[in-house]
Parts: sequence; structure tokens; C-alpha cells
Amino acid sequence: MTVTKLKLNSNKKLICPQCNGELRFVEGGAVRVVNGKVDMDATLPRHVCDRCGVFYRELLGSGYYDVFDLPKEDRKLTRTPLNPPPTVAPKKIVPNIPSIKKRVISTGDIPPTILKREADGKCPCPRCGDRMNFVEAGPVQIVNGVPDFSNTIDHFVCPYCKSVFRKIVGTDYFQWSEK
Repeated sequence: MTVTKLKLNSNKKLICPQCNGELRFVEGGAVRVVNGKVDMDATLPRHVCDRCGVFYRELLGSGYYDVFDLPKEDRKLTRTPLNPPPTVAPKKIVPNIPSIKKRVISTGDIPPTILKREADGKCPCPRCGDRMNFVEAGPVQIVNGVPDFSNTIDHFVCPYCKSVFRKIVGTDYFQWSEK
């Protein structure tokens, strides 16, 4: 583990010791689940160098910083004339024809996902892409003389692939459920 003392530029911003570029400050975020494990490092603030693909985290308020490689999903490429943004072909508008079969992802390939309701109370299904309905929690119901606990917790239901996504306790993540 090597620690570095970062320098300030004329604008009182920290600069990268490798490329002398200005570092971007990123606040600590929410706890993430990575490979089935809780990642507490995501909650700590950091200074990111997008050019070098690294970030710096201060050690206990000492003024010294430890350097880490930036995960691929967090990398932002700095656009220059030599590195222009990729061109995107316009999307073809396909009418909503019910005879077109959608590709349904197998349930083992769906990681825990954060699902948020949009204004209409629905969200896209991670499995097939259709619009899922949000089902609010309700009281326990008696079905055929047996208590039914399936609707006692908020969840999403997809009408196309019949998938149910239930919230993982204590997190903002939803996971596919059999029923």
C-alpha cells in the first residue's frame, strides 16, 4: 500500500500526480452489493481521475491518499477531439405488436437490482423489458382456510413473463422470486 500527498492547483482543486489533471470529487454513496457481498467502500468519498482510471481516498483525515483502480462501471471517458463520443444510430420505431416474442432472460442471470416506480406506478422488467406493476403491501389474507402471506410486502409483478421481484430486506435491491 502506497500513500501519496496530493497537491493543489491554482483553483484550489486537487490534481492527479500521474497526469496533473484536476480530480473530480465524488461523495460517498449508498451501500452496494457486489458479487453477493456488501461493499462498504462505496459509502466513502473519493477523488477520481477519469484520465488515468484511478481514484484516491484519504486515510483518516491525514492529508495522505491511497490510490485504487477505478471499477469499469464507474469509468467516464474524457472526450477530446482525438477521442470523440461514439455515434449512435437512430432507433427504429417498432409498433407494439403482440405477436412479437420478447427475449426473456433466465432467472439465474438476473442480479439483485434497484427498481424504482415511475410516475405511472410501473417500472421496466429486468427479465423481459415489459412494464411491471407495483403491488403495495396489504394485510394477511385467508385463502381456502390457509393464511396467504404473499402480498404482505411491496413487490413488482410482470404481466408478460409472470416474474415477481421482491425486496431484499434492509436494502433497496429487488430480487426475482418464484411467487
